[in-house]
Amino acid sequence: MTPLIAMVLNGVLLFLVPPLLVLYTTLMILAPFGLSLGVRKKYVQLLIKIFEFGRVRLEQKRNRKNQMSGDGVEADDEFSDDKLLLVPDPDQEKKTHQNGRRIIRMSTVEGPPDDSVSYRLDSCLDYVKSALQAIVDDEVTKRFCAEELKSWNLLTRTQQKYEFISWRLTLLWFVGFFFRYCFLLPVRITIFFTSVASFVLFVSAVGVLPECRLKRWLYDKVSLMAFRMLTRSYSGCVRFHQLENRPRARGVCVANHTSPIDVCILSCDVSYALIGQRHSGFLGLLQRALTRASSHIWFERGEVKDRSAVTRRLKEHVDDPHKLPILIFPEGTCINNTSVMQFKKGSFEVGGTIYPVAIRYDHRFGDAFWDSSQYSMLHYLYMMMTSWAIVCDVWYLPPTSRQPSETAIDFANRVKASIASAGGLVDLMWDGQLKRMSVKKEWREKQQQHFTRRMLAINQQLRDEQREKDE
Repeated sequence: MTPLIAMVLNGVLLFLVPPLLVLYTTLMILAPFGLSLGVRKKYVQLLIKIFEFGRVRLEQKRNRKNQMSGDGVEADDEFSDDKLLLVPDPDQEKKTHQNGRRIIRMSTVEGPPDDSVSYRLDSCLDYVKSALQAIVDDEVTKRFCAEELKSWNLLTRTQQKYEFISWRLTLLWFVGFFFRYCFLLPVRITIFFTSVASFVLFVSAVGVLPECRLKRWLYDKVSLMAFRMLTRSYSGCVRFHQLENRPRARGVCVANHTSPIDVCILSCDVSYALIGQRHSGFLGLLQRALTRASSHIWFERGEVKDRSAVTRRLKEHVDDPHKLPILIFPEGTCINNTSVMQFKKGSFEVGGTIYPVAIRYDHRFGDAFWDSSQYSMLHYLYMMMTSWAIVCDVWYLPPTSRQPSETAIDFANRVKASIASAGGLVDLMWDGQLKRMSVKKEWREKQQQHFTRRMLAINQQLRDEQREKDE
């Protein structure tokens, strides 16, 4: 290394290290108390003004292009209101509307078809039509990819290339690129690694103490401090609503799932007991440190498939008033924050109080969705740290319990509907695991049974009409 390069590096370090140390020390002091200097809020407000400027410029460019081409007519692709919708469980679907389309209900005539039932050629046309519409506007698979923004946020993660619309937007894009990669990224990486190191150190120290009220109090403060610092490593700006409904001990907190950082987002306000599969390596180190400091539930790979063992351990945790509320994502996979998909019923069978929580991210500043089939965890963290910010709203919904006459599935669907309504998300019945597996056999069988009942109802109607004509 030449003396000139060494001198430049020393100058850079002398320029960067003191501000980073001051920033880290400030975060360490403010994070345990949930305080902030207000810099992130001002930063988000400035970004909104920049995005609005870019939106106006793009609309002007688009309008000029439409005027030159003379194409100002938009195609009408609305479907009719009356249609048959394919749902995974026709008998379980109780809503009359879904996504603005009315579900056609035929009278359900029980019993198997007999030889007197006649099937007309047009009997299957409703299913053919709904299948073609599902192919054109697939409401399932599009939940597993990043949502395309209506207005460009000066990031390159979009299907449309906006960087060179005008010289002003081009200049903004270059300035934003260097700001995110040359300033934000180094600062965020430093905060991330120092936060993780501090978390492991402090949690290990708390784990040495005997089980007592002081240990639980210290873990609560250390956990809040660590997750608040981790949230600042990607400029997280979280707004919590309805704080009177915060989860408490002997309860289960259920939330929609978009990203692994959902845990960090929710743990900035309340300390939770976590549940998950036991890992080795770095994640295993974190799990062991957490287990020594507080009560968390980690399963072996084979034990996860044993539903009774999982339910038993969850119930034991919920019945203990000294343990933290447990955090569960019943969807079991990440959805792109446009909808809430099927909730697994296991977490609704253990008893206790359910605390529903709705999380809604603002995609203008960065897409928090993790597409695990396309990006590794390391790549995903890199994308988070090179985004403008992660801005989201969290709604604590009123706690609820299972009614005496309510099944676990009905209870799960009721909680899911409340989360979707609070977060402005689409309520879907489909299982989120469809992005990794094929359609279940029982779902196909239920559609066949539903088709048979439709045919019986149609044939009964035809008989009644023929009887009226004969009379």
